[in-house]
Amino acid sequence: MDTTIPLPLLGGLTPAQFMKRHWQKKPLLVRGAMPHLQPLLERSELFALAARDEVESRLVMREGERWTMRQGPFTRRALPALTKPLWTLLVQGVDLHDSRGHELLQQFAFVPHARLDDLMVSYATQGGGVGPHFDSYDVFLLQAQGQRRWRIGRQKDLSLRDDVPLKILARFEPEAEYLLEAGDMLYLPPGYAHDGEAMNECQTYSIGFRAPARGELARELLQRVAEDAADNIREAIYSDPRQDATETPGSIPGHLQEFALNAVREALKEPLALECALGEYLTEPKANVWFEAREFDWPLQRVTLDQGTRMMYDDKHVFINGDSYLASGRDATLMRMLADRRSLSGPQLARASDDAQALIQSWCEAGWAHAQVS
Repeated sequence: MDTTIPLPLLGGLTPAQFMKRHWQKKPLLVRGAMPHLQPLLERSELFALAARDEVESRLVMREGERWTMRQGPFTRRALPALTKPLWTLLVQGVDLHDSRGHELLQQFAFVPHARLDDLMVSYATQGGGVGPHFDSYDVFLLQAQGQRRWRIGRQKDLSLRDDVPLKILARFEPEAEYLLEAGDMLYLPPGYAHDGEAMNECQTYSIGFRAPARGELARELLQRVAEDAADNIREAIYSDPRQDATETPGSIPGHLQEFALNAVREALKEPLALECALGEYLTEPKANVWFEAREFDWPLQRVTLDQGTRMMYDDKHVFINGDSYLASGRDATLMRMLADRRSLSGPQLARASDDAQALIQSWCEAGWAHAQVS
């Protein structure tokens, strides 16, 4: 994506300008971000998704100050009547289950794939919403159908109500209010409190982003590094032939503490250990993603990554669905192009080495990518 071209999606800003002025800094309201936008999924299609076991969905209902929430899946009969106000159906990860949702997410590819999470569709009847809340990640709120009123504010008091099953702010203090029509979009940085209320039957698309906590990231990376170290490093067994008899058996020996510290240091000394662990973690498919195995023969006219596939790279590696590969030269250039654009043409594939072609074919056979055969 050329980050210097102004986009209607960003209100005429270039992606470079948006990232510098607004990303993680301040909200942006864009009227007509996607003019003439129609819902990607009909109401019946969205309800059918919510009925599937592998799709994450929630039903939120409000009666006065009383809120209820249920987890899906939901049959159509389990959902309230369309004429009943004050209910919302939230369907998570729509991009993983519908190519139209996946294509929508690609319009936000000016943000690294490592940060992009998923597309959530919120269907609501009149008055529906999930209450005033805040997110720890960036979000684009794209109105796809009907009207929704948003109230937003830089909330200092983040205390939550303890009498509801949702993370609803106890004392929400809005600073601005916007009525979004179909095609309008509101960007909010992390921590910006917001409360959306459906004015009529509406669909709102939430483009959310990943923001791993430092502790979570450390735990994941250290666990992966430790597993690799156990496979690759010759095991040394702790021994203490000079240990004296002790009168304080509850005290941990200093030599054992030193042995433990050296074990961690040795694991981290492995070349590119942390880089590999990070790439594999970031490309690990979500738990509810599965791939359909197929067979293909070379040559291929085009290869396109499956919508559930995560593919990224760094200076030394290519990562796909939790696997890592060292890559350099022309093959690395092609693999990085596949990760960026999510597809390669026949002529581009023809420039790959025999080993790279075999690897791409194995991804197609595993269902990680889809091939058009010549």
